[in-house]
Amino acid sequence: MNIVEYEDKYVEDVKDLLVELEEYILSIDKDGLDQLHPDYRDKMILKDLQEVQDNAGKCYVAVQDGKAIGVIMGIVGTYDRYDYLDYKCPKRGVITELVVSGNVRGNGVGQLLMKTMEEYFKSIGCEYIVIDVFAYNDLAIKFYEKQGYHTRGLLDIKKID
Repeated sequence: MNIVEYEDKYVEDVKDLLVELEEYILSIDKDGLDQLHPDYRDKMILKDLQEVQDNAGKCYVAVQDGKAIGVIMGIVGTYDRYDYLDYKCPKRGVITELVVSGNVRGNGVGQLLMKTMEEYFKSIGCEYIVIDVFAYNDLAIKFYEKQGYHTRGLLDIKKID
C-alpha cells in the first residue's frame, strides 16, 4: 500500500469512498438531517477538489493493487476580516475529508493518510490542524483522539416545533 497525491485515474474509487462515508453518516445520524442526494456521487468530489485547489490544499490517496482504498483532503484555513479581534489566527490546516474503505479499516491506512497530511501542513508553516467531526461518529472521534487531537468547540442543535 502506498500514499500518493490524487490523480484523476482514482476518481471513481474516491467517489465510492465519499459515498461510503455518507452512507455511514446516514446510518448514525440521530437527527435524520443528512441525506444522500442523487447528485452526491458526481458533484461532491468536484466540490471537494475545487476547495483543495482554491485553498492551497492537497488530496492524497492510499492505493493498494491499483485501487484507492482511502482518501484524505485538506486545505489551508482562512479567517474573516474580524477574526483577529478575538483570536490569534495562527496558520492552520483543515482536514475536510478522511475516508478509509470499511474492508481495510483498522490496518493503519488512516494513520498513514493523517501523517502524510500533517507533514504537508507542517511543511507550509501551519501551526495547527482542525478537523470537523460529526458528533455521532464515535469511531472517528476515538481515531482522532488516538492521533493526538482534542475537542475545542461544540455545535449544539435543538429541533423546535
